[in-house]
Amino acid sequence: MLERTTRKAVTFLHPFSLGGIEEKLEAGTYDIETCEELIEGLSFIAYRRVSTTITLKANGYGDGARQLVAIDPADLEVAQKNDANVLQHEK
Repeated sequence: MLERTTRKAVTFLHPFSLGGIEEKLEAGTYDIETCEELIEGLSFIAYRRVSTTITLKANGYGDGARQLVAIDPADLEVAQKNDANVLQHEK
């Protein structure tokens, strides 16, 4: 099965929350990685999302330690919208 991975950096200007992560996350830039697999047997090219992860600091393991945490892309979208709304209300 063929897979593709996309990576993007997402910046939050305010602390935020994501489903499945207990603690509130600090404002900053986070790396998001999405893995998708090719859906075979179609007459066109299409992919299905397999996973989306966010890279977080691994607290208690030193400054360079990181952990990948699986997230729901819908939760990420809501968090980004909430961050933008906070910014608009501050103006």
